[in-house]
Amino acid sequence: MLVSRDVDPQSYRDAMARFAGAVHIVTTDGDAGRRGVTIIAGCSVSDDPPTVLVCLNRHNPSNELFVQNGRFALNTLPDGKTDIADAFAGFTGEEQEDRFARAEWTVLQSGSPVLTEAASVFDCEIEHVHDHATHRVLFGRVTALAIGPSLTPLIYYDRNYRQLAPEEEQSMAVPGRETA
Repeated sequence: MLVSRDVDPQSYRDAMARFAGAVHIVTTDGDAGRRGVTIIAGCSVSDDPPTVLVCLNRHNPSNELFVQNGRFALNTLPDGKTDIADAFAGFTGEEQEDRFARAEWTVLQSGSPVLTEAASVFDCEIEHVHDHATHRVLFGRVTALAIGPSLTPLIYYDRNYRQLAPEEEQSMAVPGRETA
């Protein structure tokens, strides 16, 4: 049964915890420095031109590196990479260089770090930045892509990592449906 509540910050966070999302590491590198952050707030904006957006906490001054570098890579984590997600979320207390040392990285066109084990990567040049409340929204024009062998993303739901059920167990799948 749904319970209506006032929209205070804690109730909003509780409701958003029921919003399932793919777990990503958004990375940048350039003259301003290298940085990576775990997010679920990343999504497609358009396929023509290919554009994605990411949302970063604007109260963390280190996130300014993304804007200063003018580029980012959105690395979608495959299932089983909770250790990397936790490190880049800051849960392990490691410095940036130690977080990057946990995995193997390469670069595509922008020069931002690209996780070699990512399910998919969107390498982007920042086209637009918009500040709203606590977050900064970066719109990135996709200049290169990488698609990894894993088609099973790491999911975050109800404040925990989750995995999708194997295909044969999915009862909600609609054969032949490619778009909503």
